[in-house]
Amino acid sequence: MTALAPPATAPDAGRSEEQRFLAFLESQQRILYKIAYIYCRDAEERRDLMQEMAIHLWRAYPSFEGRSAPTTWTYRVAVNVAISYRRGQGRRLRETLPLDFATDVADQAFAPPNEQTQRLHALIETLDEMSRALVLLYLEGFDHGEIAALLGISPSNVSTRLNRIKAKLQAEHDLIKDDAP
Repeated sequence: MTALAPPATAPDAGRSEEQRFLAFLESQQRILYKIAYIYCRDAEERRDLMQEMAIHLWRAYPSFEGRSAPTTWTYRVAVNVAISYRRGQGRRLRETLPLDFATDVADQAFAPPNEQTQRLHALIETLDEMSRALVLLYLEGFDHGEIAALLGISPSNVSTRLNRIKAKLQAEHDLIKDDAP
C-alpha cells in the first residue's frame, strides 16, 4: 500500500509537498498549542515542544494514509511527542523547519486562561504523562473509543483511568478551596 497524502485541491495542485505540509501544519496549530500548553508551563519550553511536534509531523507526513481524520492523526503524533519530550527523550533535534512555526503560533493572540482554567491546568500538571494525555483528549471531546485508539489502551481502561483522574482532581480542588482565605 502506498502512502496517501492529503488530497490536493485545485489551489494545492501547483504546490510542493512542503507547501502542502506547511498549510496542513497551519490548520493544526491550535491542537499543537493546546497539547504544548498542557505539557509545558514555560513559554520557551512550549515553543521547543511545538517545534518537536512539527518536526515529527513533517517526518511522518509522507506516510499518512488517511485511515483516520487528519486531526486524529495529529493528536496521536503530537501527544506521543509530548510524552516523550516530558520524559526527556529526543529533546533536542537539530533539524529545523522552513517555517518558524513554533514562534509564530506561540506569539499569536490566544485567549489568556482565566483563573479557574489556570488552577485546572496547575492540577493537571501534577498528573503523569498518560493521565495528562487522557485529560487533554477528554476535554477536546474525544469519546472513550477514540481516546483508546489514540493512546493504545482499551476503552474500559480509558473509563477507569478517567474516573480516577476526575476523583483525584476533585479531591485536590477541594483541598485548594479549603485552604483559601
